[in-house]
Amino acid sequence: MIYTLDKRSKSWSGEAVGILVLDCAYPYIPGNVANANTYPFPVRYHEVKGADTQRMVYQADKSLVSAFVEGAKQLEREGVRAITGACGFMALFQKEVADAVDVPVFLSSLLQIPFIVQTLSSRQKLGVITANKSKLTTSHFRSVGVTEDMPVVVYGMENKPEFLEAILHCRGTLDNELMQKEIIEVVDEMIEREGTIGAILLECSDLPPYAKLLHDHTGLPIYDFITMIKHVYNAVTPKQYEGHL
Repeated sequence: MIYTLDKRSKSWSGEAVGILVLDCAYPYIPGNVANANTYPFPVRYHEVKGADTQRMVYQADKSLVSAFVEGAKQLEREGVRAITGACGFMALFQKEVADAVDVPVFLSSLLQIPFIVQTLSSRQKLGVITANKSKLTTSHFRSVGVTEDMPVVVYGMENKPEFLEAILHCRGTLDNELMQKEIIEVVDEMIEREGTIGAILLECSDLPPYAKLLHDHTGLPIYDFITMIKHVYNAVTPKQYEGHL
């Protein structure tokens, strides 16, 4: 077999997925998008300078688009085959970043919504757990192809003290047991109020560590950034099947 170098701007290979991460600092536990141990394959990170929680979540600062575009271009130059984000609120920049590069772009976990709702019965709803419900707007959903007729209900973590301080305020410490308790409280409230939840989507990149906990607690399919990233990774690195009939 003859191997050919396809990118001359780097001195390494093997990172198919590039991840644009926020300019934040707090414990990224295993399962978090920003923890490389989360994946059974190597990934490459690029920090988007200035894209902190305040500007991304609370301000929806569209002026950050140029920083996201440049970050994506840098990852493409470094040889990744696909580019994802690490915050569901990056949905605002999905179109601009996708237009700027020639590899697949999937910035927000919310991109999975149109697919997921097609798997549900007409009696069921998709429950979305977000970092901050009041800041997740129609613009975020519209940017990733989610329409108002889709059966989606949204519940937020913004009023949960540990999540608020550890994640949204970047306190620097994280109490994992408290986080587990808080997300269970939010999901229980959602199911009690809605009653017809057929699946759950975790918008926030800090919530995938609790996907199994939620699945075991509810019995429902749980989608998040990691389900999306693995899906795209399999598409851009297809495997040769072996076996026998």
